[in-house]
Amino acid sequence: MKVDYLYGIHPVREGLRGRRQPLELYVDEKQGGQRVEELVEIARERGIPVRQRQRQDLDRLAGQSHHQGAVLSMEPFPYTELEDVVESWQASGDTGFFLLLDGITDPHNMGAILRNADAAGCQGVVITKDRSCGITNVVDRASAGAVEHLAVCQVTNLARAMQQLQKAGFWVYGLAAGEDAQPLFTTNLSGNLAFVIGSEGEGLRQRTREICDGLLEIPMIGGVSSLNAASASAVELFEVVRQKSADKVCISTSIISPRTIK
Repeated sequence: MKVDYLYGIHPVREGLRGRRQPLELYVDEKQGGQRVEELVEIARERGIPVRQRQRQDLDRLAGQSHHQGAVLSMEPFPYTELEDVVESWQASGDTGFFLLLDGITDPHNMGAILRNADAAGCQGVVITKDRSCGITNVVDRASAGAVEHLAVCQVTNLARAMQQLQKAGFWVYGLAAGEDAQPLFTTNLSGNLAFVIGSEGEGLRQRTREICDGLLEIPMIGGVSSLNAASASAVELFEVVRQKSADKVCISTSIISPRTIK
């Protein structure tokens, strides 16, 4: 059976708490500390075997030396079918919030974007099988383990996935600059949303742009003309969070009874 190895304190902790099955926890026989002991305690509570190993053994399992004395063997990452994620969203009754990635190939960018998506409450992330980085231990570490809590769908055709979400009731917006793009911060982002983010070098492909219901751009005030994909995703995703939070505040404020003046 193929086995994945997560390494580092945060990825290992989230791996022990996440959706897929951990197999064994390996810790440095000479490097302890409170954080490693916390991992050992979590593993034992879940019935996961804990093995002490020499540092060079951990280096070999992790494929590098920056593992902080903890490596976790896992079942391979379980990609989710887009149809299943959509059905789960429909059953929840919640407002839909998806992220689609068009050609993100750098694992550190991918991990940072997935960390943003989890923090912002995305119900699903869609990536492609080609022209995209898959979920690896490097991506997992870059996401600080957040990917262990995300439903990630790997599709062969991004355009078809976008159209599928549109048929399910989503507005699909691409993040891109240009005359045909509207400012992110003045756009009403209520309702079911799916954002598409392209690669740093090429941006959104032409076919992707054509299928989008609209294009959004982040206003740039300083000397640079763009943000990297991970930073741009954080701005875009949390603008949705901000608007939803503002709506809740307005609703809450509107139902407060006037103060009685005595």
